[in-house]
Amino acid sequence: MTGIATDARLVTAAELAAPGDDRVIVDCRFNLASPGSGEQAYRAGHIPGAWYAHLDRDLAGPPAPGSGRHPLPDPAALVALFSRWGVGRTTLVVAADDAGGAIAARLWWLLRWMGHRRAALLDGGIPAWVAQGLPLSTAPPSPGRGTFTGTPGQMPVLDAADIAAGLRERSLLLLDARARARYLGEQEPIDPVAGHIPGAVNAPFQDSLAADGRFRGRAVLRTMLAGRTAGAPRVAAMCGSGVTACHTIFALEHAGLGTASLYPGSWSGWIADPAHPVARQEPGSLSPRDSG
Repeated sequence: MTGIATDARLVTAAELAAPGDDRVIVDCRFNLASPGSGEQAYRAGHIPGAWYAHLDRDLAGPPAPGSGRHPLPDPAALVALFSRWGVGRTTLVVAADDAGGAIAARLWWLLRWMGHRRAALLDGGIPAWVAQGLPLSTAPPSPGRGTFTGTPGQMPVLDAADIAAGLRERSLLLLDARARARYLGEQEPIDPVAGHIPGAVNAPFQDSLAADGRFRGRAVLRTMLAGRTAGAPRVAAMCGSGVTACHTIFALEHAGLGTASLYPGSWSGWIADPAHPVARQEPGSLSPRDSG
């Protein structure tokens, strides 16, 4: 893993409610089963002043053959989007959702990928805001005042060939952030093939969260995640399409364990190539697809 990073910042609802300068709030609520519901919820009531980021439209590019369901956006589109929000060099961007940061972490990662280090997650998201009795608004945000400047490539990224080589050479630990039932191929509600990449280790992103949707304490996270990554020369994170894997990367950084690489294509990109092996059930068992 790369050196220790300290930019995986959590902001509490109380901190976000206090007056602050040069700050942008972004509502990232999204449901894969109902892609329009997050934006509808935003229009019905959001944190005052917040912008809305749609996962498919804003935080991902159009799918292409082999890219997976949520490829990285075009950098020029991100520059335009962040500028529209008013993100300048000193702006603190706080991303929020209603899923423990599962979607918001994608925005955090994209900001970091573009070189913007002042990015944070609202701990507990919008439910934590509401639980504090803080108000919601239906008013649109004020026009942004900043102009974003940044270049892509400031966070490490691996492709399918990198993943295959790293696992083959045993020089890479690949953490799969999906739920265990999907990892084992017992359930697959989204993608056409069930299972996991042989050699990947299951590390559901939900393990980093307490029952109320807030992140576990740093010491707890560090103990849990260090046990999974101990001795690994390199660590990468994947999921179904490179979204919740960003949550795992955030948790590792927040715990002080360094920066892991992202495999953006993740499971949906891996299975696009029928030559890629697939494991199901217990780790190490290959599917019939791999017998040849």
